[in-house]
Amino acid sequence: MIPLTAPFTEEKMRSLRVGDAVAISGVLFTGRDAVHKYLHEGGALPAGVTLLDGIIYHCGPVVLKDEKGDWKVTAAGPTTSIREEPYQGQIIRQFGLRGVIGKGGMGERTLQACKENGCVYLHAIGGAAQVLADCVTRVLNVYFLEEFGSPEAIWVLEVKDFPSVVTMDSHGRSLHQEVFAHSQAELAKHL
Repeated sequence: MIPLTAPFTEEKMRSLRVGDAVAISGVLFTGRDAVHKYLHEGGALPAGVTLLDGIIYHCGPVVLKDEKGDWKVTAAGPTTSIREEPYQGQIIRQFGLRGVIGKGGMGERTLQACKENGCVYLHAIGGAAQVLADCVTRVLNVYFLEEFGSPEAIWVLEVKDFPSVVTMDSHGRSLHQEVFAHSQAELAKHL
């Protein structure tokens, strides 16, 4: 696995290729439907929060307070990314994102934004929510908790060796498109 550590610079992200397995260490920002729609419609990030050179994780983590009153992530599996396709390209461009983590891949608009902006889409392992939660070393903050609720809030997570695979790179390659095209070609042989 390739260690991918903060800062997540354009140079680091452009060096990655489809199929690269990475272990991410640094800060991830969770964001699902409510956050993407809010930002797409012109909503502002909280004061002091920047996504520049950041990674957004399509995840609605299960987060509880421990006996000391600190937040503890108990499950952090990826959610299906294609729901964010109407928004993701604009958000990559507008906020200078370098990475998007989720599952299932994304479409042409996101791929184009990755290519133009030195961003990659990373596939996290579905069904491994507790394993991925073990990679979260601490919760640094949470935003929009009251407005959007826990699964839709922006959780700022510090992670160590968070595993994922590059499935869309900044060179215009998408493993998702390739698998789809191959599947269609195989299906056509049998029709």
